[in-house]
Amino acid sequence: MDIASIGGLIAGIVFIIISITLKGNLSSFADLASVMITIGGAFSATLISYPLGKFVNSIKSINLIYKSQNFNEGDVIHKIIELSNIARKEGLLALEEAAETINDDFLKKGILLIVDGTDPELVRNILETELAFIQGRHKDVQGFWERIGEYGPSWGMIGTLIGLISMLETMNDPSTVGPKMSVALLTTMYGSVLANLLALPVANKLKVRSGEEILLKEVMIEGLLSIQAGENPRVIEEKLKAFLAPVLRKQLGTDEALEEEGEPNA
Repeated sequence: MDIASIGGLIAGIVFIIISITLKGNLSSFADLASVMITIGGAFSATLISYPLGKFVNSIKSINLIYKSQNFNEGDVIHKIIELSNIARKEGLLALEEAAETINDDFLKKGILLIVDGTDPELVRNILETELAFIQGRHKDVQGFWERIGEYGPSWGMIGTLIGLISMLETMNDPSTVGPKMSVALLTTMYGSVLANLLALPVANKLKVRSGEEILLKEVMIEGLLSIQAGENPRVIEEKLKAFLAPVLRKQLGTDEALEEEGEPNA
Protein backbone atom coordinates (compact mmCIF):
# COMPACT_ATOMS: atom_id res chain seq x y z
CA MET A 1 0.00 0.00 0.00
CA ASP A 2 1.16 3.53 -0.79
CA ILE A 3 1.17 5.25 2.63
CA ALA A 4 1.60 8.72 1.12
CA SER A 5 -1.59 8.52 -0.98
CA ILE A 6 -3.71 7.05 1.81
CA GLY A 7 -2.24 9.33 4.48
CA GLY A 8 -2.66 12.44 2.32
CA LEU A 9 -6.31 11.73 1.57
CA ILE A 10 -7.17 10.94 5.18
CA ALA A 11 -5.25 13.97 6.46
CA GLY A 12 -7.04 16.26 3.99
CA ILE A 13 -10.47 14.99 5.04
CA VAL A 14 -9.58 15.25 8.75
CA PHE A 15 -8.29 18.81 8.41
CA ILE A 16 -11.46 19.89 6.59
CA ILE A 17 -13.73 18.28 9.20
CA ILE A 18 -11.78 19.75 12.11
CA SER A 19 -11.75 23.23 10.59
CA ILE A 20 -15.53 23.04 10.03
CA THR A 21 -16.28 21.85 13.57
CA LEU A 22 -14.09 24.58 15.04
CA LYS A 23 -16.12 27.27 13.29
CA GLY A 24 -19.61 25.80 13.07
CA ASN A 25 -21.88 22.82 12.72
CA LEU A 26 -20.76 19.94 10.49
CA SER A 27 -24.33 19.23 9.39
CA SER A 28 -24.52 22.73 7.88
CA PHE A 29 -21.96 21.64 5.28
CA ALA A 30 -23.91 18.57 4.15
CA ASP A 31 -26.33 19.02 1.27
CA LEU A 32 -27.33 16.19 -1.06
CA ALA A 33 -28.42 18.47 -3.90
CA SER A 34 -25.03 20.20 -3.90
CA VAL A 35 -23.23 16.86 -3.99
CA MET A 36 -25.37 15.65 -6.89
CA ILE A 37 -24.85 18.69 -9.07
CA THR A 38 -21.11 19.02 -8.36
CA ILE A 39 -19.93 15.38 -8.35
CA GLY A 40 -22.59 14.17 -10.77
CA GLY A 41 -22.09 17.10 -13.12
CA ALA A 42 -18.29 16.77 -13.19
CA PHE A 43 -18.37 13.05 -13.95
CA SER A 44 -21.21 13.46 -16.46
CA ALA A 45 -19.25 16.07 -18.40
CA THR A 46 -16.20 13.82 -18.35
CA LEU A 47 -18.32 10.91 -19.62
CA ILE A 48 -19.23 13.06 -22.62
CA SER A 49 -15.52 13.70 -23.20
CA TYR A 50 -14.44 10.03 -23.24
CA PRO A 51 -15.67 6.77 -24.80
CA LEU A 52 -17.37 4.53 -22.25
CA GLY A 53 -14.56 1.97 -22.17
CA LYS A 54 -11.88 4.59 -21.45
CA PHE A 55 -14.15 6.26 -18.89
CA VAL A 56 -14.57 3.02 -16.92
CA ASN A 57 -10.86 2.11 -17.14
CA SER A 58 -9.86 5.60 -16.03
CA ILE A 59 -12.15 5.40 -13.01
CA LYS A 60 -10.51 2.10 -12.05
CA SER A 61 -7.06 3.68 -12.32
CA ILE A 62 -7.58 5.36 -8.95
CA ASN A 63 -6.56 2.04 -7.41
CA LEU A 64 -3.06 2.51 -8.82
CA ILE A 65 -2.22 5.41 -6.51
CA TYR A 66 -2.87 3.25 -3.43
CA LYS A 67 -0.70 0.34 -4.56
CA SER A 68 3.03 0.32 -3.95
CA GLN A 69 4.89 0.12 -7.25
CA ASN A 70 8.13 -1.85 -7.26
CA PHE A 71 10.04 0.31 -9.73
CA ASN A 72 13.61 -0.45 -8.66
CA GLU A 73 16.18 0.87 -11.10
CA GLY A 74 19.00 -0.81 -9.17
CA ASP A 75 17.44 -4.26 -9.59
CA VAL A 76 16.95 -3.68 -13.31
CA ILE A 77 20.58 -2.59 -13.76
CA HIS A 78 21.79 -5.62 -11.81
CA LYS A 79 19.66 -7.87 -14.03
CA ILE A 80 20.99 -6.30 -17.21
CA ILE A 81 24.59 -6.69 -16.00
CA GLU A 82 23.81 -10.34 -15.23
CA LEU A 83 22.44 -10.81 -18.75
CA SER A 84 25.48 -9.03 -20.16
CA ASN A 85 27.82 -11.45 -18.39
CA ILE A 86 25.84 -14.42 -19.74
CA ALA A 87 25.98 -13.05 -23.30
CA ARG A 88 29.71 -12.32 -22.98
CA LYS A 89 30.55 -15.82 -21.74
CA GLU A 90 28.04 -17.99 -23.61
CA GLY A 91 26.86 -15.86 -26.52
CA LEU A 92 23.58 -14.04 -27.26
CA LEU A 93 21.67 -17.28 -27.87
CA ALA A 94 22.14 -18.19 -24.20
CA LEU A 95 19.89 -15.25 -23.29
CA GLU A 96 16.83 -17.15 -24.52
CA GLU A 97 16.97 -19.48 -21.52
CA ALA A 98 17.62 -16.55 -19.16
CA ALA A 99 14.55 -14.75 -20.56
CA GLU A 100 12.27 -17.49 -19.21
CA THR A 101 12.97 -16.36 -15.64
CA ILE A 102 12.12 -12.69 -16.34
CA ASN A 103 8.66 -11.46 -15.35
CA ASP A 104 8.81 -8.09 -17.10
CA ASP A 105 7.21 -8.50 -20.55
CA PHE A 106 8.99 -5.45 -21.99
CA LEU A 107 12.45 -6.69 -21.00
CA LYS A 108 11.65 -10.24 -22.12
CA LYS A 109 10.46 -8.97 -25.51
CA GLY A 110 13.70 -7.05 -26.01
CA ILE A 111 15.83 -10.08 -25.11
CA LEU A 112 13.96 -12.32 -27.56
CA LEU A 113 14.39 -9.75 -30.33
CA ILE A 114 18.13 -9.78 -29.69
CA VAL A 115 18.25 -13.60 -29.63
CA ASP A 116 16.44 -13.68 -32.98
CA GLY A 117 19.23 -11.58 -34.48
CA THR A 118 17.09 -8.50 -35.12
CA ASP A 119 18.98 -5.46 -36.38
CA PRO A 120 19.88 -3.15 -33.43
CA GLU A 121 18.16 -0.14 -35.00
CA LEU A 122 15.00 -2.17 -35.52
CA VAL A 123 15.15 -3.39 -31.90
CA ARG A 124 15.34 0.22 -30.74
CA ASN A 125 12.46 1.27 -33.02
CA ILE A 126 10.20 -1.57 -31.86
CA LEU A 127 10.83 -0.96 -28.16
CA GLU A 128 10.59 2.82 -28.43
CA THR A 129 7.33 2.51 -30.36
CA GLU A 130 5.89 0.34 -27.60
CA LEU A 131 7.19 2.84 -25.04
CA ALA A 132 5.48 5.69 -26.89
CA PHE A 133 2.14 3.88 -26.80
CA ILE A 134 2.56 3.15 -23.09
CA GLN A 135 3.12 6.87 -22.51
CA GLY A 136 0.06 7.64 -24.61
CA ARG A 137 -2.14 5.35 -22.53
CA HIS A 138 -0.77 6.86 -19.34
CA LYS A 139 -1.48 10.39 -20.58
CA ASP A 140 -5.07 9.45 -21.44
CA VAL A 141 -5.69 8.34 -17.85
CA GLN A 142 -3.90 11.38 -16.41
CA GLY A 143 -5.96 13.62 -18.68
CA PHE A 144 -9.17 12.00 -17.39
CA TRP A 145 -8.43 13.07 -13.82
CA GLU A 146 -7.28 16.49 -14.98
CA ARG A 147 -10.66 16.93 -16.70
CA ILE A 148 -12.41 16.02 -13.43
CA GLY A 149 -10.22 18.62 -11.74
CA GLU A 150 -11.32 21.23 -14.29
CA TYR A 151 -15.01 20.33 -14.34
CA GLY A 152 -15.41 20.06 -10.55
CA PRO A 153 -15.02 23.78 -9.76
CA SER A 154 -16.97 24.71 -12.91
CA TRP A 155 -19.94 22.58 -11.87
CA GLY A 156 -19.58 23.98 -8.37
CA MET A 157 -20.07 27.44 -9.85
CA ILE A 158 -23.10 26.23 -11.84
CA GLY A 159 -24.58 24.92 -8.59
CA THR A 160 -23.91 28.28 -6.94
CA LEU A 161 -25.72 30.08 -9.75
CA ILE A 162 -28.70 27.73 -9.40
CA GLY A 163 -28.74 28.42 -5.67
CA LEU A 164 -28.56 32.17 -6.19
CA ILE A 165 -31.46 32.08 -8.63
CA SER A 166 -33.48 30.15 -6.07
CA MET A 167 -32.52 32.68 -3.41
CA LEU A 168 -33.52 35.66 -5.55
CA GLU A 169 -36.96 34.14 -6.10
CA THR A 170 -37.62 34.37 -2.36
CA MET A 171 -36.00 37.74 -1.64
CA ASN A 172 -39.32 38.97 -0.26
CA ASP A 173 -38.66 36.70 2.75
CA PRO A 174 -35.38 37.92 4.33
CA SER A 175 -35.23 34.93 6.70
CA THR A 176 -34.55 32.56 3.77
CA VAL A 177 -31.69 34.56 2.24
CA GLY A 178 -28.96 33.37 4.64
CA PRO A 179 -29.74 29.62 4.50
CA LYS A 180 -30.18 29.61 0.71
CA MET A 181 -27.00 31.61 0.20
CA SER A 182 -25.01 29.14 2.32
CA VAL A 183 -26.41 26.18 0.35
CA ALA A 184 -25.56 27.95 -2.91
CA LEU A 185 -21.94 28.40 -1.82
CA LEU A 186 -21.62 24.76 -0.79
CA THR A 187 -21.44 23.61 -4.40
CA THR A 188 -18.41 25.83 -5.00
CA MET A 189 -16.75 24.32 -1.94
CA TYR A 190 -17.56 20.76 -3.06
CA GLY A 191 -16.17 21.46 -6.52
CA SER A 192 -12.92 22.82 -5.10
CA VAL A 193 -12.53 19.86 -2.72
CA LEU A 194 -13.20 17.39 -5.55
CA ALA A 195 -10.55 19.05 -7.70
CA ASN A 196 -7.86 19.75 -5.12
CA LEU A 197 -8.17 16.80 -2.75
CA LEU A 198 -8.94 14.03 -5.25
CA ALA A 199 -8.76 14.66 -9.00
CA LEU A 200 -5.62 16.78 -9.42
CA PRO A 201 -3.58 14.88 -6.78
CA VAL A 202 -4.54 11.58 -8.46
CA ALA A 203 -3.48 12.94 -11.86
CA ASN A 204 -0.16 14.10 -10.45
CA LYS A 205 0.54 10.79 -8.67
CA LEU A 206 -0.18 8.94 -11.92
CA LYS A 207 2.30 11.23 -13.70
CA VAL A 208 4.96 10.42 -11.12
CA ARG A 209 4.30 6.69 -11.44
CA SER A 210 4.36 6.94 -15.22
CA GLY A 211 7.69 8.80 -15.14
CA GLU A 212 9.22 6.08 -12.96
CA GLU A 213 8.01 3.32 -15.28
CA ILE A 214 9.16 5.10 -18.45
CA LEU A 215 12.61 5.72 -16.95
CA LEU A 216 12.89 2.05 -16.07
CA LYS A 217 12.02 1.00 -19.62
CA GLU A 218 14.50 3.50 -21.09
CA VAL A 219 17.19 1.90 -18.91
CA MET A 220 16.13 -1.50 -20.28
CA ILE A 221 16.34 -0.33 -23.90
CA GLU A 222 19.80 1.15 -23.47
CA GLY A 223 21.01 -1.89 -21.58
CA LEU A 224 19.68 -4.37 -24.14
CA LEU A 225 21.24 -2.50 -27.06
CA SER A 226 24.56 -2.37 -25.19
CA ILE A 227 24.41 -6.13 -24.63
CA GLN A 228 23.67 -6.66 -28.32
CA ALA A 229 26.65 -4.46 -29.22
CA GLY A 230 28.91 -6.67 -27.06
CA GLU A 231 29.97 -3.90 -24.69
CA ASN A 232 31.86 -4.65 -21.49
CA PRO A 233 29.52 -5.22 -18.49
CA ARG A 234 31.35 -2.55 -16.46
CA VAL A 235 30.89 -0.04 -19.27
CA ILE A 236 27.20 -0.94 -19.52
CA GLU A 237 26.81 -0.44 -15.77
CA GLU A 238 28.37 3.02 -15.86
CA LYS A 239 26.26 3.94 -18.88
CA LEU A 240 23.03 2.90 -17.16
CA LYS A 241 23.94 4.69 -13.93
CA ALA A 242 23.75 7.93 -15.92
CA PHE A 243 19.96 7.52 -15.93
CA LEU A 244 19.84 7.63 -12.14
CA ALA A 245 19.86 10.52 -9.69
CA PRO A 246 23.16 10.91 -7.74
CA VAL A 247 21.56 9.50 -4.56
CA LEU A 248 20.44 6.37 -6.40
CA ARG A 249 23.88 5.96 -7.98
CA LYS A 250 25.49 6.02 -4.53
CA GLN A 251 22.90 3.56 -3.24
CA LEU A 252 23.59 1.23 -6.15
CA GLY A 253 27.31 1.48 -5.49
CA THR A 254 26.78 0.68 -1.79
CA ASP A 255 24.67 -2.37 -2.64
CA GLU A 256 27.36 -3.66 -5.00
CA ALA A 257 30.06 -3.17 -2.37
CA LEU A 258 28.04 -5.18 0.14
CA GLU A 259 27.55 -7.98 -2.41
CA GLU A 260 31.29 -8.11 -3.16
CA GLU A 261 32.10 -8.26 0.56
CA GLY A 262 29.73 -11.19 0.96
CA GLU A 263 31.14 -13.22 -1.93
CA PRO A 264 34.24 -14.69 -0.16
CA ASN A 265 32.04 -15.96 2.69
CA ALA A 266 29.59 -17.68 0.35
